[in-house]
Amino acid sequence: MPATLHFQNVSKWYGDFQVLSQCSTQVNKGEVVVVCGPSGSGKSTLIKCANGLEPFQQGSILMDGISVGDASTNLPQLRARIGMVFQHFELFPHLSVTENLTLGQIKVLGRSAEQARVKALGLLDRVGLSEHAHKFPGQLSGGQQQRVAIARALAMDPVAMLFDEPTSALDPEMVSEVLDVMVQLASEGMTMMVVTHEMGFARKVAHRVIFMDQGKIVEDCTRDEFFGAPRSARAQEFLSKILSH
Repeated sequence: MPATLHFQNVSKWYGDFQVLSQCSTQVNKGEVVVVCGPSGSGKSTLIKCANGLEPFQQGSILMDGISVGDASTNLPQLRARIGMVFQHFELFPHLSVTENLTLGQIKVLGRSAEQARVKALGLLDRVGLSEHAHKFPGQLSGGQQQRVAIARALAMDPVAMLFDEPTSALDPEMVSEVLDVMVQLASEGMTMMVVTHEMGFARKVAHRVIFMDQGKIVEDCTRDEFFGAPRSARAQEFLSKILSH
């Protein structure tokens, strides 16, 4: 089965500082891959390179067979096919919740306003926010805004979803409402690459876990292998700290 996302020897620098070093991995269709590791290990940079939000200097990334780093690639079109959910929601504050969900469908996918609205309302129902369709992002809690952001990404019918620490900006009691939506997506077979510190989520739904440190992929193994006995001392140390709380 061809990989939905394929990273081959990806390296990236900020000036003289190397943030990614020879990173190779893949995410297959229907697979949930969790990327974890200490702060500054390159996790978010790797996921942002996957849809061209961050340029990279060496290697290749293929998304559904399309080269992300190729100058001729239409990145807006590519990004429509790969949903991205950020740490800080990135909703348009001056648009209603429904308008946030319909804008991309109309502008990028060419759907009619009515088609886009029907799709939007269906997705808001799916993430449990039907009654907030007319509100503006500022009237919602952080957890609700993040669920809107997930629904907005799904409105574009993506072949895969990227999540960059989707719960780290949330109050603790709001984390579970967002993770519940993500667990549901995973159970429906959505291809997902998730940068997160939520090890409970990783244990529950990840098929594979990638552990990064200092810009390198140190571990890339099944969930059971990672939580059972990670091979590297660095991953063992990371897990002992994160699981002891």
